[in-house]
Amino acid sequence: MALRGAVATACNVGGRHRNPSLLSVPHYLKLKFHYPPSHALHRFTAFPIYQPGGLKYPIRAISEATVDPLTPKKEDEEQSPQNWTIKMLYDGDCPLCMREVNMLRERNKDYGTIKFVDISSDEYFPEENQGLDYKTVMGRIHAILSDGTVVTDVEAFRRLYEQVGLGWVYAITKYEPIATITDAVYGVWAKYRLQIAGRPPLEDILELRKKNKDE
Repeated sequence: MALRGAVATACNVGGRHRNPSLLSVPHYLKLKFHYPPSHALHRFTAFPIYQPGGLKYPIRAISEATVDPLTPKKEDEEQSPQNWTIKMLYDGDCPLCMREVNMLRERNKDYGTIKFVDISSDEYFPEENQGLDYKTVMGRIHAILSDGTVVTDVEAFRRLYEQVGLGWVYAITKYEPIATITDAVYGVWAKYRLQIAGRPPLEDILELRKKNKDE
C-alpha cells in the first residue's frame, strides 16, 4: 500500500493526474529501426496495449522475415599434383578419350601421382614436354615419366593405370605375345580414332589450328 501511494503521489505533481503505467515512454525516447534491403519483412502483427486512457504504443511483432542466404564460395579449380610420377598427354577435343581421362582424373584424387596435360590447349608447349609437338602426340597416346622417359601405346596406359590402383587391368600386357598383339590392336584404333569420333582428318585440324594462331 505504501509503494502504491508513493507512485500515486509522484504522478499527481501540480494537481495534474498522470498515468502511472511504466509503459508510457516519452516521445523523444522512441527508437526507429531501419532494416537493410536484404531483410525483407513481409508481415507484421500488432499487439495493442490497453491503458485506462486508451490505446497507446502498439507493439509490432515480426511474423515472417526472409534473410539473404550466404553465397557458397566457388570451389577452387583442380590443381596438378606437385610430386607427380607420370604425365599424361591427352587430346581434350576427343570425346571418346575424355571418358578415360575423366575416370583416371577421378581416381587420381586419392593418389595425386598423375599430371594431366591437354595438348589441344593454347597453353601446351612442346619444350615443356620433352619436345613432343601437337601432331606427334595426336598420332598415339604419350606419357612422360618423372625422370623424362617417354612411353607410348599400351605401355603408357599400363603405367597410368598402375598409378591409380588399377594396374591389374593391363598387367597381362607386360608379357609376350600379348604385348605385341595389344599394341597392334591399339595401333588400328589410333589410326582411325578421329574418324570414329566423327572429327575431321588430322591434316584439316592442323590447318585450322594454324589459321587460328595466325589470327
